[in-house]
Amino acid sequence: MSIIGTILIGLFAGIIAKLLMPGRDPGGFIITILLGIAGSFVATWLGQAVGWYEAGEGAGFIGAIVGAIIILVAYRLVVKRS
Repeated sequence: MSIIGTILIGLFAGIIAKLLMPGRDPGGFIITILLGIAGSFVATWLGQAVGWYEAGEGAGFIGAIVGAIIILVAYRLVVKRS
């Protein structure tokens, strides 16, 4: 259930990240949501590595949003250079 929860949190985090970072994304809204899901997984993994979360515990909503924004910024930089 924790993976499904992380995906759902990431879905909403991707939507919020898109709203917080206006502008045209190279991949569109669906790619932004997928990046939000990836950001949620990264925030969960990083939080567990640092010790903020226990194993099996997903990242908080704010952490997922921050992870989604970081991945979205990185995605924009990589696609912009290509």
